[in-house]
Amino acid sequence: MVSDFITLLDKVRQLAELSQALRSENAALRGEMATMADDNSRLAARMKEAHARVEALLGALPADLRDEEAA
Repeated sequence: MVSDFITLLDKVRQLAELSQALRSENAALRGEMATMADDNSRLAARMKEAHARVEALLGALPADLRDEEAA
């Protein structure tokens, strides 16, 4: 009977340790996710700026060159 309680106590301790480890990992992953979301937003803004610059350059080309590029 006592050995059953000791076994149960060991399993509860293991569960508590695993739970704490998972909480720590979850917190670390949330931090990484926030960093990656910031990076993604920054890169999306850079892509939008690059697209606008390319559009402006294409708009600055003479009409005959634009027609050749479209073909």
